[in-house]
Amino acid sequence: MEWGMANRLAQMIPSDGRCLFMPIDHGYFQGPTRRLEEPGKTIAPIMPYADAVFVTRGVLRAALPPDSSKPIILRVSGGTSMVGADLANEGITTDIEEVIRLNASAMGLSIFIGTAYEKESLLNLSRLVNDGEKYGIPVMAVTAVGRELEKRDARYLSLCCRIAAELGARIVKTYWCEDFDKVVKGCPVPVVMAGGPKTKTELDVFRFVHDGIQKGAIGVNLGRNIWQNEHPVAMIKAIRAIIHDDATPEKAQEIYDSTKNG
Repeated sequence: MEWGMANRLAQMIPSDGRCLFMPIDHGYFQGPTRRLEEPGKTIAPIMPYADAVFVTRGVLRAALPPDSSKPIILRVSGGTSMVGADLANEGITTDIEEVIRLNASAMGLSIFIGTAYEKESLLNLSRLVNDGEKYGIPVMAVTAVGRELEKRDARYLSLCCRIAAELGARIVKTYWCEDFDKVVKGCPVPVVMAGGPKTKTELDVFRFVHDGIQKGAIGVNLGRNIWQNEHPVAMIKAIRAIIHDDATPEKAQEIYDSTKNG
């Protein structure tokens, strides 16, 4: 691996090989998501505990301080919305020159396998990888399922992750599921877990994060389960302890409780 590519990956993934990515890109198809109406205010208290931020160029320019050294994963796919006909009909929205100007450490886009737009999204990934490899910028592929949440099983996600890796993604973001170890074992590049909809309890989050780490994920890309929580700083500290300190779900709950009451 050439130095530039290795350096950018090292910026996002600390020396222990684990990572906590903070996505605030939801507005690119959801609009002003609850508690992300003002992304700059939302992210400010929790950004110090994230290893990288996943964000669109518009919110990056408008809401994140340029004097920050926090690595940026730039969301570069879009073109659809929650009120549109099909969330899977995405294209590449940001060219490589803009990615370089914004000093991003990586690029991220969604792929929609098993949809009418499977081929288009996979070719989007291939084109992005071609540009990224040319300039030493890694690509994170997001195995999106649109509104079809029943697809989140190990067989389907294993298929998605392996295809993303085969097409050149350096990191794959996918959902946690039962038998998650099968997903990780079938993917030859690092896997990070997505959070999905907000869970009922904090302990539910801690349990699936811990299980995924134990089964081979290098970390998480969690947004709503952190910044929609009543105590986001306590939440991100607890999750960070699972990822970087091998805390159990029960220990994470203790950290959450003590921090929110501190």
